[in-house]
Amino acid sequence: MTDFNQVLRGRRMVRNYRPDPVPDEVIERVVKVVHRAPSAGFSQGHRIVVVSDPKKRAELAAVAEPWYLEHGFHPWISQAPVQLVIGIREASYHERYTEADKLEAAEEIPWPVPFWWFDSGALFALLQLAAANEGLASGFYSPAFPDELAALSAVAGLPDDVALAGVLTVGYPADDPGVPTAKLAKRRKPIDELVTWLR
Repeated sequence: MTDFNQVLRGRRMVRNYRPDPVPDEVIERVVKVVHRAPSAGFSQGHRIVVVSDPKKRAELAAVAEPWYLEHGFHPWISQAPVQLVIGIREASYHERYTEADKLEAAEEIPWPVPFWWFDSGALFALLQLAAANEGLASGFYSPAFPDELAALSAVAGLPDDVALAGVLTVGYPADDPGVPTAKLAKRRKPIDELVTWLR
C-alpha cells in the first residue's frame, strides 16, 4: 500500500499535462472512491461523468478555457486526457431525510449547511487523492457564470436534477514552470494558525 504522506504530497493543482492517454482501468480505480465518499445519511447524491472522448473534451474546454487563455495560461483544460464532471443531486438528500428514520418531529431537518455541496467537496478531495495515488495529476475548474455551468452540464449530459459542482482534469503531469512551488511554500500559514486544540 502506498504511504499516505507520499500521496498527499503528490496532490496539487496542475495546469500542464502530457498527451499520454490514461488507461480506463486506472480511471476506474480513481472514480471507485465515489462509493466511499461522505454522503449525509447515505443519501448517495453524487454523480460523476468520465469524459475521455476527444470531441466532448474539446466541447468542455470551449466553454471554460477561454478565460484561462486570456489570462496567459497554457491550454490545460483541452490538454487533459480525462475530465471528471462532478455532479450532485440535491433531491437525493431531501428524499433520504424524509424517510421515517431521519424525520425530526415529523419534519425534514432545516439544513443549516447544505450537505450536498459539503459532500461534493469531500468527493472532489478523494478523487484528487485517488488520482495522485495512481501517479496522476489533477486540476479543477468551475466557472462562476450560470450560463457557462449550464453549458458544461449540457455537454456532460447531466440530468436537470443534477447540479454541476465542477470538473476535475486528470492526466500525467508535464513540467509546469508556471507553478512557483517555493513561493507557495513560503505563503503556507503555520499549522498553529490553522488548527486549534482544546485539551
